Amino acid sequence: MHIIVCIKSVVTEAPIGKIVRTANNSALNPFDRPAIETALKLKENHGGTVTVLSMGPPTAEAILREALAMGANRAMLLCDPAFAGADTLATSTVLCAAVAYLKPFDLLLFGTRTSDSDTGQVGPQTAVLLDLPIVTGIHKTTFTPDCLIVERESDGFQETYEVNFPAALTIDQTAAVPRDPGLEGIAAAFDEMPVETISIEQLNLDSARTGDAGSPTRVLSMKPVRKNRSCQWIEGTPVKQADSLVRQLVDKGLIG
Repeated sequence: MHIIVCIKSVVTEAPIGKIVRTANNSALNPFDRPAIETALKLKENHGGTVTVLSMGPPTAEAILREALAMGANRAMLLCDPAFAGADTLATSTVLCAAVAYLKPFDLLLFGTRTSDSDTGQVGPQTAVLLDLPIVTGIHKTTFTPDCLIVERESDGFQETYEVNFPAALTIDQTAAVPRDPGLEGIAAAFDEMPVETISIEQLNLDSARTGDAGSPTRVLSMKPVRKNRSCQWIEGTPVKQADSLVRQLVDKGLIG
């Protein structure tokens, strides 16, 4: 079984102006860690290999080595100036080409979202471009030789699906507790294991479909949001306090 996990190097602080990922302001997307852990558990329990895949600048190599230290077998960085400035559609276009480059595979895994943009679009968009079945928000997987049984919770319902291979899944953050890589794994990942760098030419992509040129949307700015909170004491007996609270909520339109 060959499992591909798409991961992202996210910015850890809101930049001033254009987003530039550096070693000091980037980290492995925390919502990708359960996807890596799910892939590693499937590999350990049923055999196979795990490939981690990311698009980004050279500094993104660090997150791929972190995944190698956790137990992934192969790492690939999609790195080319033509990929810069990509929105989710342009990113999915490049990932689609890279996944096709890595064929054959059985499972394509993503985190449900990223901590620096939170769109949740890249996994489903990539699956659609690859014409793959996809189930999102998975919190449990059960392997069988012919298919995968997956479970998720949505709108108060627990849903169970049978998914044939090859397929794509987005993994909920509650699906698995990510392991901490051991010192031996870290040493091997950073000193011995290679990270392959793939360019636009190797993927045979038209630059008009990638990066800023292939992005129909633009991020104009990012900034932290400050929440202003205030505390109000309501005096009186418990009954009067409750009446006053209800009146205020009604006046503000928060309850009918």
